[in-house]
Amino acid sequence: MQHWFTYPTNVDPVAIHLGSFGIHWYGISYLVGFIAVGLWMARPAGRRRLGLTTDAIQDFLFYALIGVLVGGRLFFVFNDIVSHWGADQLAYYAHNPINIIAVWQGGMAFHGGLVGVIVAVALFIRKHPGLTFSVLGDEIVMLLPIGIALTRIVNFVNNELWGNVCNPDHPWCMIPKADGQWGMAYRHPVQIYEALMDIAVLPIVFLLYKRKPADGVVAWTWFTLYGITRSIAEAFRQPDFHIGFITGGQLYALPMIVIGIVMVVVCARKGVHTEVAPVPVTVAAVEPPAE
Repeated sequence: MQHWFTYPTNVDPVAIHLGSFGIHWYGISYLVGFIAVGLWMARPAGRRRLGLTTDAIQDFLFYALIGVLVGGRLFFVFNDIVSHWGADQLAYYAHNPINIIAVWQGGMAFHGGLVGVIVAVALFIRKHPGLTFSVLGDEIVMLLPIGIALTRIVNFVNNELWGNVCNPDHPWCMIPKADGQWGMAYRHPVQIYEALMDIAVLPIVFLLYKRKPADGVVAWTWFTLYGITRSIAEAFRQPDFHIGFITGGQLYALPMIVIGIVMVVVCARKGVHTEVAPVPVTVAAVEPPAE
């Protein structure tokens, strides 16, 4: 069978070489994603709806960055222990605790990063009376698919997270880079599948956002759609581990669909849409003037 594509073996995972130091495409994809989310939030309409200054938005992005790094790395370590239980990875991390936080070696889990961001949102809104989880979530997810799609493309560049062996072979399947890790069989380029599905989500959330639905509907719609697209991608991906016919990724993604649909209904029933953030009432504003 004639295949359409050949894996570009000359692609370098390091974007910029600075002597012994290198800037990896992986880090750049994260940076571009954060910049995209920050620019969307910092536009005039975004600041009005959030009730935040540009400095406060930058403050939130720092919260989110810490959440992504901590949550994503810890979840990766957890998955690594579970998927390599027979190799006693628990003992490995116990004897090499520095590797628990070694994000510079690669290895981040999306669902852990998502949990980290949710925790960051919860902590951030406590500092900003009047700002709600639903409104902040709506603004965050609008350009989030760009960052996720770029990260999946970088997974392809890094020769990681390939799909199952194509059987029968499909013309769009590829042989991964010959580094001994994946063998010489044609595999599904599932990283590209997921990147394309993430980009396809963009017009959906944009059209929904323009209709000005109740607060939280946009955020939970994206949450649901990611659960769907990730579950589809996992059907083709080489699983880290599986329980019955459900892969490890689907174990985390499928509940997102149920939770997302329930929360969309809950938010829609509230019927509250915030266009301009309410001004928080301070103690000084309600105390009577001193005589």
